Amino acid sequence: MRRLITIGMAAAILSCIICQTGSAQIVNRLKVDGPTFERYAYGRMQQFSPDNLALADSLYHLGETTGNYRYKCLGLSLEFPVRFALGEYSRMDEAVAELKEILAPRKDVRAFYFSSLHEYCEYLIRLGRISEAMLLAREMERTSTAEKKPLGRMYSYRIIGLIQSYRDNSFLATRNLLKAVRFCKEAHAEQDLPNLYILIAQEYINMSDFVKAESYCAEAEVYQNFFPGIRLKALMTRAYLYNAEKDWASFWKCYDTLVKDPLYEMQFDSDARCEIDICFLRSKGLFLQALERADALGTARDRHSMKHGIYAALSAYDKAYSHLDSLMAEKDSIYIRVQNEDLAILDAEMNNAALRQEAERLKHQNQNTILLGFMFMFAIAFLAILLSQWQLRANLETLKERNNQMLIARRAYQKALDSKEAENSLKIKILQNRKSNTFKL
Repeated sequence: MRRLITIGMAAAILSCIICQTGSAQIVNRLKVDGPTFERYAYGRMQQFSPDNLALADSLYHLGETTGNYRYKCLGLSLEFPVRFALGEYSRMDEAVAELKEILAPRKDVRAFYFSSLHEYCEYLIRLGRISEAMLLAREMERTSTAEKKPLGRMYSYRIIGLIQSYRDNSFLATRNLLKAVRFCKEAHAEQDLPNLYILIAQEYINMSDFVKAESYCAEAEVYQNFFPGIRLKALMTRAYLYNAEKDWASFWKCYDTLVKDPLYEMQFDSDARCEIDICFLRSKGLFLQALERADALGTARDRHSMKHGIYAALSAYDKAYSHLDSLMAEKDSIYIRVQNEDLAILDAEMNNAALRQEAERLKHQNQNTILLGFMFMFAIAFLAILLSQWQLRANLETLKERNNQMLIARRAYQKALDSKEAENSLKIKILQNRKSNTFKL
């Protein structure tokens, strides 16, 4: 019954958002019909709920039966967050790989493609698969730069910022997240700004710059009326802020509001909820319960970090030191792994560069071969033309010589005719003179 009430309230809130606001955080980037988009948007609101698998399967099969790839991609994008929350990482990878295969060649749906890859990269980072996340981020950055799509650059810098945060380098994380804000504004993707502001606020909390953390948290809350998820994320960020400042009254108020919100469990995975529960138990002095809750954390790094703080608060310094030592060993192993991953990234990029250079070399070689071919053909044609011209000139010279000879012969013949005619004329005159002399006698 409680689940039905929760789902009903969430659906009512979603319907209100979609109907009354024109700039909801969940954007219809695949341009599907209204009813289908409402089903998808409801699923996004409860992205970690196992109930989403049925909805994802329904949308995927709708795409298969209608031959519409957009429905299939909606289903896949709903599936992989749940697979992550359930620890089914290979199935998460398979869902993303299929989504990528469908959308990678389609430039008209880049916004949905980039946002899906970004979400997947977030999960890869939390699993410690840094090199995969970095390679995907850089792939997005290259593609979006080539296609002049600032939205892709925003997501790529956001992922790089999260990677730096994972490495405990809040300064570099903040720098990259601020770059992401710049590209977000350039892309006119204001619906993504509040999440960026929340991430920046969290980094300033880590750097103990509480004034800036408060400022960015307030920037995010400007958007809270557009989508309830932003309100919850800003509220949780404030809870972390008040916990760091040891402002317990404000922290308890935030915590009480969070746990009573029906969307809280849907919006945050179990580790995030576990961490805020531990903070609450410590603030109340319930250290033993906090230790028990810390065992539910998914990674050894988080467990050692929480237990170190709890034992220190209990003045159990030997156990606090033991967990601190384990925490530092875990961080060292992560640091070494990250270094190795950096080398893997560098190696991959160098290999890609070598492949690109080889492709360029083959391209130039082909161009040179084609050019030489054209030059050879041109040379043959030119020689053929020269030969034909020489032959024509020789033929013309022969013809000219023949014509000259004929002209000489004709002139000789004409001269002979003229001479014969003159001789005949002379004979006629002589004959006439003879007749005339005879007549006179």
